[in-house]
Amino acid sequence: MSQTVGGSWSARVIVPFELTEPFELAFTGLAGVVSIYEHSEDGKAWAVEGLFAEAPPRAAISERVALAAATAGIPEPALAFTAIPASDWLTANIASFPPLQAGRFFIHGDHIKGPYPPGKIRLQVNAATAFGSGEHESTRGCLMALDRLRKRALPCRTALDMGCGTGILAMAIAKAWAKPVLAADIDPEAVRVTRLNIERNGVAGLVRAVLSEGCGQRDIGHAYDIITANILARPLVLMSRDLAGRLAPGGHLILAGLLTKHESMVLGAYRAQGLHLQGRIRLKAWSTLILARKGPAAGD
Repeated sequence: MSQTVGGSWSARVIVPFELTEPFELAFTGLAGVVSIYEHSEDGKAWAVEGLFAEAPPRAAISERVALAAATAGIPEPALAFTAIPASDWLTANIASFPPLQAGRFFIHGDHIKGPYPPGKIRLQVNAATAFGSGEHESTRGCLMALDRLRKRALPCRTALDMGCGTGILAMAIAKAWAKPVLAADIDPEAVRVTRLNIERNGVAGLVRAVLSEGCGQRDIGHAYDIITANILARPLVLMSRDLAGRLAPGGHLILAGLLTKHESMVLGAYRAQGLHLQGRIRLKAWSTLILARKGPAAGD
């Protein structure tokens, strides 16, 4: 059945690629969805766009964009607000979310009824208000990193997905290793969506979703064999001590949400905590880092 909804709104700025991150942060928390895409064929101009279900808070967005421009040391870019006409939202949403594969993981919405590729680990995730449907390079990079660890038959007794979004990484770990996973996020909507997804995917007995201000909180616990954190470069740097402190000897930490140009900054923070780089995955402009703590692996 079609579901026609009222018009929504878009707010967009055009900036050089290397400045997309501060402007992405300007929309984060205000827009329901934030996207970054090429605006010019030469790849020099990129659009940072926030989508809103109702009229956006123009004053707040304008203030954030002005602050991002001042921080970046550039003139304030033009901020364009556009009303998007009412449409058949469900049909458009389904069409824009085809199934995809990342290593052994097969991700699809509930509109895909099969047949499913044999030998794959299926994750049913619909495009949602929380981040993480597998389409973005950072999420796909994390799934590919988890597949690398799985192929090496690395043992895992317990895992942490920090900044869980839709819970896609937590569910991937639970299905690949059949071990308990704690999924944590600062956003109540992300926790709500994760809880729906773990029920839909049959891993409610393995994945627990909690609201958390960060991994420094007492309820997050310690000694995880696998930790995933698909966030942003600067928050990852700020969280380096707490994340590294929760990794068990021989454990592995997967970091994502960072542009390739920020790799050295993030790596430096985690090397200072005694971790070393075991691998990286680069998809377009985004990097996923696989770090490890020296010591006996779980089960040794």
